[in-house]
Amino acid sequence: MRKCLQLKRLSNLVVGSRQTAVSGGPGLFCRVQTATSCTISRRNPCIKVSDEVRDALDCRKPVVALETTIYTHGFPYPENTALASHLESVVRLNGGVPATIGVLNGVARVGLEANELIELTASARKPDTRKLSRRDLGYICGLGLEGPKLNGGTTISGTMVLASLAGIQVFATGGLGGVHRGGETTMDISADLTELGRTKMAVVSSGCKSFLDIPRTMEYLETQGVGVMTFADGREGEVDFPAFWTRDSGARSPSTIQDEKEAAAIMYAQRRIPVRSGLLFANPIPAEHSISKDEIDVVIAQALADAETSGSTGSDNTPFVLKRIHEITSGASVTANCALIESNVTRGTKVAVELAKLGALRDADRPDTDPKDLPAQGHAWPSRGPVQVAVAGSLAMDLSCDFVASATSPESMEPQKYTSNPAIIQQSLGGVGQNVTTALQYLGVSAQLYSKVGNDVAGSTALDMIEKQGLLTSGIVRSRGNARTAQYVAVNNARKDLVIAMADMSLLHSSVNDQDSETQLIEWRKRLATTKPRWLVIDANWDPCTLARWLEEGRRVSARIAFEPVSSEKSKRLFNGLAKSRTDIKLDLIPNTAVNLATPNALELTSMYEAAKDAGFLDGEHWFRIINSIGLSSSGSRDKLVSLTNVVLVDQGVPQRSIQLLPFVPCIVTTLGAQGVMLAQVLQPGDERLTSSAAAPYILSRSMDGNDFIGGVYMRLFPPVERVPEEEVISVNGVGDTFLGALVAGLTRAPSSRVENLIDIAQAASILTLRSKEAVSPEISSLEATLTNGVDPSEPLYNTK
Repeated sequence: MRKCLQLKRLSNLVVGSRQTAVSGGPGLFCRVQTATSCTISRRNPCIKVSDEVRDALDCRKPVVALETTIYTHGFPYPENTALASHLESVVRLNGGVPATIGVLNGVARVGLEANELIELTASARKPDTRKLSRRDLGYICGLGLEGPKLNGGTTISGTMVLASLAGIQVFATGGLGGVHRGGETTMDISADLTELGRTKMAVVSSGCKSFLDIPRTMEYLETQGVGVMTFADGREGEVDFPAFWTRDSGARSPSTIQDEKEAAAIMYAQRRIPVRSGLLFANPIPAEHSISKDEIDVVIAQALADAETSGSTGSDNTPFVLKRIHEITSGASVTANCALIESNVTRGTKVAVELAKLGALRDADRPDTDPKDLPAQGHAWPSRGPVQVAVAGSLAMDLSCDFVASATSPESMEPQKYTSNPAIIQQSLGGVGQNVTTALQYLGVSAQLYSKVGNDVAGSTALDMIEKQGLLTSGIVRSRGNARTAQYVAVNNARKDLVIAMADMSLLHSSVNDQDSETQLIEWRKRLATTKPRWLVIDANWDPCTLARWLEEGRRVSARIAFEPVSSEKSKRLFNGLAKSRTDIKLDLIPNTAVNLATPNALELTSMYEAAKDAGFLDGEHWFRIINSIGLSSSGSRDKLVSLTNVVLVDQGVPQRSIQLLPFVPCIVTTLGAQGVMLAQVLQPGDERLTSSAAAPYILSRSMDGNDFIGGVYMRLFPPVERVPEEEVISVNGVGDTFLGALVAGLTRAPSSRVENLIDIAQAASILTLRSKEAVSPEISSLEATLTNGVDPSEPLYNTK
């Protein structure tokens, strides 16, 4: 499962020469995206983020927060249910993802499923259904842990808190709270205003409610540092700050903006500065639904007088006044209310969409957070941006057992069989897929892991560790039933060389949990279709049927595919597994290969070759035609092969087997331990290396039959860049995974890179992991600049588009 590159030192090529210094503390070099991703743990007992919202945030889709007080303390049931469903539809129709926020059964919800929304709206106006501001969230969620599990609708303040924690940036609502009339003596000031002063969020509303003291509300917002802007909505010159049911309040808006693009640009700039207060975008009620200022002023005066008579104050004041206005206007205020809310949700979604576009265009990945907000290791991940590489593979809890020689027998390097041995045992997060994903992230490539964990303690621990690292978890599904989270145990000798390993990867086999497998694949397909990664890395831990499906999904989204064989036995699945699997998926040959790149070691290469031969892949007419086009016999020219590699490898059949597999995998990078790395690659007709004097020593053959697909074969043996002394080897786990991650990172960051210009860099990354206690060394980030600055542009990998 892990491949160790035992690397020799070359006098003119050392790891140190390839490192670039990273200066400054975390706050100086970290890059944090303007479009944030979900930061709430899946195991948080007090807050639950829906899968749809979490996935949307991770993929940088435009998400719009919606409050629920309007449903629990405004509209009656079932009208409130219909309104809630309608507003979510408005968000979707305008290109966004709705995140309706409330508290259900004592748990705060960011994004409510349809049945949850019905349950919450059905509890409207019941005595135990609470109206929840910032101050109330701890109370109701605390009771949810140890007392009665209550429901509640979140106000603007409460919604902002939860939305901000989840990473949502735009919130659309009806009308803002404010300073109540007489507030200079009663101090009745809505928590909405102070929340805007301390929470980075854009709120789109129809100003504030008409019965409030609007001039004092504007003054209070200014004191809080809140930017207040009103959409011109077709008007010229200065405009009034809107007053909910009416477009005119008599108070001039501090600023005017023309459209959603301007609003998004202001949000973008405010986060880049960065300013930590919020923004209020006032959207006037549509003109056809506006009530005249004179008319609404009379109604409000009556409603306020009735409220004072009834003694309705504090949080009870607004609901009472709204009810009286509804009664006095014979329902006209409700019609206007519905119109302005829909208008605000439409406007808010368009702002979110424009912000997502702007972030993508400007690659918003500059720092706007404190060092304490960085991932657990204090390392800078790349911007969450579009996912560049998807990794479908294993996520496991790794246990590394390093044998310690006893004082009485210091010369003994090997653990004894059939007895207990002294060892240093360390647990870490691993798995081929996880390690490759981590390597990609360290090297500045946005990557997402697609994997499974069991519904057990190990699975919970793994998810927590990934979240603390700042990696995406939306592609990791939790299997039901008794399926076990994958685990890997490595027993190493005193030199840190692997003696034996035990792997429980049964979770990745469909037969373990057939009822979930199809559903999981459908969800993964949706995510791949949304993210459209450039590369898909697949490891051989999957069962043959699922492996075949992953190949199909990669082809569906036009991704280049890299195959990691994992082990001698599992490497066979690419050929005999597909031949025996009950699928229609075929392992096509050039020019329509399903796999673009493979990174076996020598043993895995042999297993792949034998599996292909046994399954009949090496005796088809198309295969023979391609081998003939290469210009060699199926076994190759011995003298030429020896000159390109060495006699030992030729005697072992390593280059010969690579040649025979090239029709299926046109680029094979074989790791050879102390002998280095061998590259075998099909070149397309017209590739400049076929005529270059610099590349001439590595050209195995040139095609002479005039075909359109094969120009020749490039073969090269790369010596190891360094021999690591035994005393400096910390762990061999993850070395091969680091190599693959670095290789794919280089091909992703510079798509026209030549593979041969990345191999030494990938070896250097592997050495850093060899010296690290981590499955993937964080130090490999020092090679990031080398991946793009140290390569020459050329033709891409064969058939990678």
